[in-house]
Amino acid sequence: MNLTLKIWRQKNANDKGKMVDYKISDVSPDMSFLEMLDVLNSQLISKGEEPVAFDHDCREGICGSCSLYINGEAHGPDRGVTTCQLHMRKFKDGDTIYIEPFRATAFPVIKDLIVDRSAFDRIQNAGGFISVNTSGNTIDANAIPVNKHDADDAFSAATCIGCGACVASCKNSSAMLFVGAKVSQYALLPQGRVEAVDRVKNMVAQMDLEGFGNCTNTGACEVECPKGISLENIARMNREYLFANVKG
Repeated sequence: MNLTLKIWRQKNANDKGKMVDYKISDVSPDMSFLEMLDVLNSQLISKGEEPVAFDHDCREGICGSCSLYINGEAHGPDRGVTTCQLHMRKFKDGDTIYIEPFRATAFPVIKDLIVDRSAFDRIQNAGGFISVNTSGNTIDANAIPVNKHDADDAFSAATCIGCGACVASCKNSSAMLFVGAKVSQYALLPQGRVEAVDRVKNMVAQMDLEGFGNCTNTGACEVECPKGISLENIARMNREYLFANVKG
């Protein structure tokens, strides 16, 4: 395939940035999207030009770091996949592909297609954990009965990889699907109930502090989420937050 790539280039966080056109040929339909960018960068390097900076790690749809905005969609035109799992067979010969970083105030651009998503780490650090007594008095997790439906829902919420597609696809740049998933995975299990009140209060407070918008139930986040995280997690987080504030 022969393609025209319109890629966002930005030298650093203070640079204005702009779209730059690149031509690439002989792209195999079996290539992943990131492999195609690797080929482009090899060509740019051979010509003495600056390669396009983009984030990646596992390339197995697990880490979530490969997040790109492709033709106006987080992770591109496919569903249930991250950018590294997107294949070029989803495009046609002669296509023009627009490639941009995720756009959100809380995700400032570092360089080119790489954004700073450390806001998610700070939200997680605010309460996305369970404090465990490791002094020798720990109880085996299997010794605590858990309703299967609750366990299944908790595992489903825990599949969130923190890629930020929910934020990028939301008109308000809301992180409520991410936070809802992180709150839910603990709220549904007995081990997580001990710190439930403080957890939801602290994580929501940190989310607001980072500058993410609020949820207006558009549903774009669930559609674009590569792991299919359900909007039910936002509803559960809202219930947890209401209960925490009523309880005081």
